[in-house]
Amino acid sequence: MPIETEVKIRLLNLAELRSRLLLLRPVLISERHFEDNFVLDDAAGNLRLRGCLLRVRKTKGKESVTFKGPPLPSVQFKRREELETEVENAEILLQILEQAGLRTWFRYQKYREEYLLKASGMLHVALDWTPIGDYVELEGSEEGIRTVAAELGFSESGFLRDSYYSLFAQFCEETGRKPGHMVFAAGDESENVPR
Repeated sequence: MPIETEVKIRLLNLAELRSRLLLLRPVLISERHFEDNFVLDDAAGNLRLRGCLLRVRKTKGKESVTFKGPPLPSVQFKRREELETEVENAEILLQILEQAGLRTWFRYQKYREEYLLKASGMLHVALDWTPIGDYVELEGSEEGIRTVAAELGFSESGFLRDSYYSLFAQFCEETGRKPGHMVFAAGDESENVPR
């Protein structure tokens, strides 16, 4: 199984980060697009209990299903086995999985823009606009992540290994908000969301 190695970094100014990133001459993989993510489990929460994740992602023109295994030992990086494939119809897949006894227990939305930095060993860089703030996600080798993070002005102390669910749960606790789904307010999933 392929191993995914990544970190997230919370951004105070995504536009500034984007300008610094463009100085590194990345290859644009995908322009800014909306993503709707559905995380599924059975009624007993067996996947979560094992530290695993099953996600169906819907985006314009590309829909996929992903399985992530439990986190592997690492101090600074989020490392886990990952299997992913595109699907023809995410809505039908969600219905199939629900008929098989799984349910969506967490839904999260974001806008994402993706780049590839070839000079850093094919490092994948994703800029994420979410309902709880902006993040950059760096995925690739540990050395590549460290190098690019430093070039972008970040130290390892800013590396987050958390999932979007964990970050959302922290946000809800800090703001006194009742946990639910991490989705944009009605109408905010348009191009009017700040860039």
